[in-house]
Amino acid sequence: MFVPCGDSVPDLAGHTLLMPAVSVGNVGQLAIDLIISTLNMHKIGYFYTDCLVPMVGNNPYATAEENSTELCINAEVYSLPSKKLVALQLRSIFIKYKSKPFCEKLLSWVKSSNCAKVIVLSSSHSYHRNDLQLRSTPFRYLLTPIVPKSVQNRIQSLNWEEMEKSPCIPEIDDSEFCIRIPGGGITKTLYDEGHTERERGRDTGRGRSRLHAPGARRGIRSRVSRIAPRAKGRRQTAAPPRDPNK
Repeated sequence: MFVPCGDSVPDLAGHTLLMPAVSVGNVGQLAIDLIISTLNMHKIGYFYTDCLVPMVGNNPYATAEENSTELCINAEVYSLPSKKLVALQLRSIFIKYKSKPFCEKLLSWVKSSNCAKVIVLSSSHSYHRNDLQLRSTPFRYLLTPIVPKSVQNRIQSLNWEEMEKSPCIPEIDDSEFCIRIPGGGITKTLYDEGHTERERGRDTGRGRSRLHAPGARRGIRSRVSRIAPRAKGRRQTAAPPRDPNK
């Protein structure tokens, strides 16, 4: 999946991976662009994947005539070794039913690269915010259970707001509460995978990369549709419905 620019694969052990979720308003992608440009991170490779819509364009970080003719594609990796930072920039949307396979391949690469942490920059629709959220900052964060206690304490010391749980089905009064990120792209998939990795870690006793998503911003939220169950005896001819949160 990862193809290095040079002859050798760069050593990313202990690095923190920053990436966007391709969510509403392109908030995460814009933030990653700003980080790469501000820190002058250099490209170390790209992802060769059939999960994203193919695209090609001019070098968005060109600073001189020499690099203005370089091209960029849909998934590229940038690095700043002095800060042990690596950034994955996604510039294209996912092909239908391909977001989950992409997450699985991504996390497999993260583990094989021995990255220490993964930070996902995401966004969510805003028009379902409750009264408490309307009176507070629009920024939220989520941490998976395997994030070290020291990181949790650090984030709490910044007085950031943790993402609240909301009714799983808003139209039902007695619905159970869960984490919902409508418009958040693959954010919820990666967050759930972090919980799965915790259970796998208990079974195997092996360490895992820590996944968390600080700064999940609420943008323009779309309504989550409910799909009625198939009637008994009726033959299913269409492809399975797509999860609207992916």
